[in-house]
Amino acid sequence: MSGINSKQEMEGLLSTTAEENASDLHISVGRYPTLRIDGRLVPLNGKSILSAKDTEELITSILNEKRKQQFYEEQELDLSYELESGTRFRVNMFFQRGNVSAAFRLISSRIKTLEELGMPSSIYDFTKPSQGFVLVTGPSGHGKSTTLAALIDRINSEKYQHIITIEDPIEYIYTQNRCIVDQREVCTDTKSFQHALRAIFREDADVILVGELRDWETISTAITAAETGHLVFATLHTNSAAQTIDRIIDSFPASQQNQIRAQLSGNLLGVISQRLIPRIGGGRVPSVEIMKANSAVRNLIRENKIHQLDLVINTSADEGMVSLNNSLAKLVKEGEVSVEDANTYSTNTNDLKMLLTR
Repeated sequence: MSGINSKQEMEGLLSTTAEENASDLHISVGRYPTLRIDGRLVPLNGKSILSAKDTEELITSILNEKRKQQFYEEQELDLSYELESGTRFRVNMFFQRGNVSAAFRLISSRIKTLEELGMPSSIYDFTKPSQGFVLVTGPSGHGKSTTLAALIDRINSEKYQHIITIEDPIEYIYTQNRCIVDQREVCTDTKSFQHALRAIFREDADVILVGELRDWETISTAITAAETGHLVFATLHTNSAAQTIDRIIDSFPASQQNQIRAQLSGNLLGVISQRLIPRIGGGRVPSVEIMKANSAVRNLIRENKIHQLDLVINTSADEGMVSLNNSLAKLVKEGEVSVEDANTYSTNTNDLKMLLTR
């Protein structure tokens, strides 16, 4: 496979990914190129099973020399890639058992609204304050970036502000509307999330999007940014609002946990925790937990009674809060998802069973 043919073949596979409306393409030794459609892996049996040479040539064909050197030195690489058609992918390349593999995530060319995504429009409430800290959480591949894009795009269309995003890599491309939107990519435009966040205090930003909170230093700087007059959005790979608060606090040294607990209780606006559940008949539908930081939530965080947050969420529907199980139960009763799939994604199956019998 020559360099030119490898790139053509790789771009052909990426085009197929978009045509099949798949979320991901996987390239791995000893396997057919494989798509993920509606959460399930579907091998492209019409293609050849990939050898070690095939995977390396296909994957590295889309890299320039600088990126190729970086990949071989670090043995893994995150980047974005765009076809001539404008179709974009988030790419992670890595080594496994000495061979090259990659996962390509398709990024929608158009930023959808929350309504189009099937998400509660009440989530837009988090775009209204002038400052505070909003977290979008959930497993990898369950729509966190897409939800964040909808929120940022709403601000872009309604307010006159300066938005700075820090991403690794850049996913959605925002069209300048009422806002100035500056998008910074880690390794390309800045050394790290932490470096970019520190610089933001001198860049006259109003709204900040942090693609991922990876360590306590980044979390600390993000909360300080919220504390000093910025509206900050960020993501974490956690499964619930309570787990999110625990994860943030536990990431800090013990000597700093009381301080961060106080800062978080004072600056948190809310946590959106989401899953994409297989829909009966095909596709996926979001199930969402929403916690808003009212006085009860703030007190529980300050007093380190995180285990009581679920109770507050369950009893605060009139304030726009939604528990994950209530969201799942609603989808089951509406015939959108099966009981089996709802149980798979529930964090408390006994509670879900009780909700389904009401």
